[in-house]
Amino acid sequence: MSERKVVRAPVLILKEGTTRQRGREAQRQNILAARIVAEMLKSTLGPRGMDKMLVDSIGDITITNDGATIMDEIEAEHPAVKLLVNVAKTQDKEVGDGTTTVVVLTGALLKKAEELLDRDIHPSVICSGFRKAEAKAQETLEKIAKPIDLGDRVTLTNIASTAMRSKSVEYLRDYLASIAVDAVLKIVEDRDGKKYADIDNIQVIKKPGKSVAETQLISGLIIDKEVVHPGMPKRIENARIALLNCPLEIEKTEFSAEIRIRDPSQMKAFLDEEARMLKDMVDRIAGTGANVVFCQKGIDDMAQYFLAKKGILAVRRVKKSDMEKLSRATGARIVTNIDDLRQEDLGVAGLVEERKIGEDRMVFVEGCKDPKAVAILVRGGFERAVDEAERSLHDALSVVADIVKDPRIVYGGGAVEAEIAKEIRRFATQIGGREQLAVQAFAEAIEMIPQALAENAGLDPIDILVELRARHEGVEGYKYGVDVLSGKVADMSVLNVIEPVIVKSKAIAAAVEAAITILRIDDVVVASKPLEKGKEKEEAPPPSEFD
Repeated sequence: MSERKVVRAPVLILKEGTTRQRGREAQRQNILAARIVAEMLKSTLGPRGMDKMLVDSIGDITITNDGATIMDEIEAEHPAVKLLVNVAKTQDKEVGDGTTTVVVLTGALLKKAEELLDRDIHPSVICSGFRKAEAKAQETLEKIAKPIDLGDRVTLTNIASTAMRSKSVEYLRDYLASIAVDAVLKIVEDRDGKKYADIDNIQVIKKPGKSVAETQLISGLIIDKEVVHPGMPKRIENARIALLNCPLEIEKTEFSAEIRIRDPSQMKAFLDEEARMLKDMVDRIAGTGANVVFCQKGIDDMAQYFLAKKGILAVRRVKKSDMEKLSRATGARIVTNIDDLRQEDLGVAGLVEERKIGEDRMVFVEGCKDPKAVAILVRGGFERAVDEAERSLHDALSVVADIVKDPRIVYGGGAVEAEIAKEIRRFATQIGGREQLAVQAFAEAIEMIPQALAENAGLDPIDILVELRARHEGVEGYKYGVDVLSGKVADMSVLNVIEPVIVKSKAIAAAVEAAITILRIDDVVVASKPLEKGKEKEEAPPPSEFD
């Protein structure tokens, strides 16, 4: 008998157009994408790092070497790169610095992991080795971390200055660092016996014009609005401030009934009653002793007139976030009903004044006693310079706030990474099997940071690493890092290159997590994109004359 052929129908699981990569190819593509981004950021690391010019889809230009900004601005398509972008954003939100370190370290770990994969070492073994090495790295950080006193202003300024060494405002870093330290120390609060500084309570206002050296700290707030009425005073000393979250207007009640007015005097009675109600509101405000009003809602023209007659300075349509900061800065309580306004609800400021900054008029609230919210007015010769100064200040403010949260420091310039690499190499000898190779690979990867610092300064990375390893064998070797200005290995404690331990700790943890996440992926399924309606119409065949 002849055999019958059995025809099997194909089993369709994924949509048409879906692409899939499996096994080693999927790992290779993900690792390659992450490494390309890490290589791009590596040249921005350190005081001698280069800048990147980013041009978005509408032609706007950003020039920066800030890792968080670069990762935020690039419109990544590859899923592995999107993961790195998320990791960088998280690092920026958590500690505000170390974003470039996270991405560069992730790329270095993946490069070393790829070498191990080529030697047929399973990804799970590599991940396990990386986990053990990270635990040892964190242990080393705890051992070399040095506690500091928050009253030591010189050290705090050096920490803020270190965060700005690689920025374009490096020539003014000491001045800006001093502003950052003053700003953070003013907003420090005690929570459950611990000190805490939320940099969201520091308002940063950017205005092009003058130079970066004109940047100033305001012991109060800047409201990007102008005084509502020309008859009001533009400057008030010893201000008594009322904060209102209610309109100084007569609410128009909606009636379903119809009101007929036959006599003009009746209309005048309506308007007079409205004016009387508005005057009563203003009289109540003036009765508390307030001479400045910040209103979150609108202020009627008639109410503006009455406020001006009383000599009260008023600003309307103030943002909710600014109202909250005003409350923290002046001690005023935000009132939602004028009838509830009392003298004890008022805040105090030494000076409230409208000033013209560039082409805009702004209201400055200064001279607040013990303000828990402050403002920094950032100046610069042109818009790009102001943006970069603001990014630099953000890093400086963040690291000082980190020190308030965890008052311990480590030494920068690659000193931390070199010490961790030394300890992990010793630790690797205690681990048997293939995991030992992964632990050793971690030590080599983390040395990518001092190596990149040396490369960006035009130094020989091999010579620097050899000298760095030799120095770290000494008793106080953990203090030695790369001095990119002299081109030698030097004592970072003498050069005042110091960083918060929490920045390094979070950066290492985040980099390991990102590398392991990418390594564990062995299948990438990309769904097909649906056609846009417009394209469907264009690609549809023309109707036949016989249809």
